[in-house]
Amino acid sequence: MTGIQDPEVKADLLRRLRRIEGQSRGVARMIEEDRDCQEVLQQLTAIRAAVYKASLRLMRSFAFECIQASDDSPEEMVDALIKALSRIT
Repeated sequence: MTGIQDPEVKADLLRRLRRIEGQSRGVARMIEEDRDCQEVLQQLTAIRAAVYKASLRLMRSFAFECIQASDDSPEEMVDALIKALSRIT
């Protein structure tokens, strides 16, 4: 299989990951500052949702780019797609 070739997809994923990284640092600060547990949990929930959306974005790219460029059989690619989907759900 191949990596992500579409520069827009790469840029989008990197933007999302940088935002997630910033959110994670913010949560760490909140914990250090003994912030309210509900506030921390809310931010962790936001991070989880952001990671999920980034995963879906990558999965879409995988489905369109990686499968089309693959030399594997359709059955192998469907299996790879299902395996990848099972990781994010």
